[in-house]
Amino acid sequence: MTLHTLKQALLICLLVQIGSVFFGSDASAQAPKPVTTSEIGIGIGGANYKGEISPNYRLLNNQPALTVFYRRDMSNAITLRGGLMGSHRIVDDNTFSDEAFDERPLHAFRQAELRLSLLELSGVMEYNFLDYYDRSQSPRLSPYLFVGIAGLLYNKKLHLGGDVDREFDTDMTVAIPFGVGLKYALSTHWNLGLEFGARKTFTDKIDYLHSPEYPENFANPHDKDWYFYNGISISYTFYRYNCPPVYKNRPGLLD
Repeated sequence: MTLHTLKQALLICLLVQIGSVFFGSDASAQAPKPVTTSEIGIGIGGANYKGEISPNYRLLNNQPALTVFYRRDMSNAITLRGGLMGSHRIVDDNTFSDEAFDERPLHAFRQAELRLSLLELSGVMEYNFLDYYDRSQSPRLSPYLFVGIAGLLYNKKLHLGGDVDREFDTDMTVAIPFGVGLKYALSTHWNLGLEFGARKTFTDKIDYLHSPEYPENFANPHDKDWYFYNGISISYTFYRYNCPPVYKNRPGLLD
């Protein structure tokens, strides 16, 4: 099976599951889920950047990041999640740089370092491959895929070779987050999570190397910037037991 065929199969499975959520509302109204769940959680990990300065994902470019989130199950397979992620440099030498690309003439000429802070507000849909909320499972776990939309507030400062500095500037953009993760139940209420996600942005301004007024940039105007988050999380689950509708043998005139 080719990679293209595998992607198509995953997409079809996801669309079928989404359709069952929205178009199966009549059945669910007659037989509601006995239990619904919601979670609040916190995670710690690393944020990364890919663009003109760092054209490939580099693990060493990770800078500390923190996230808080709320998750709610919509069906056995679909959960919705809203989250806030922040990342900020700790010390001055914690920068995105191109030291690994010194052999490339363009990067060696630019000698650029980027200091970047990120604040992301996101909403995503998760597709769980296993029925994670079935508490009869042992162990209880599920891999998942996610996709959604995010708003990003970012602050950057750029240093170029030749003592050229561009001071801190703040801007906003929209991004498409997607990725993979794994959920594992530590107990009835506590959950452990692992996640890796990419964010495709619609801007080339994250690294300051987009403006035509700086000819020394040598930037590619056709390649938008990306950023990433990977981390570990812990969350607490709240359970709500849904009472079935009252059955009436003799409905009244207004029923």
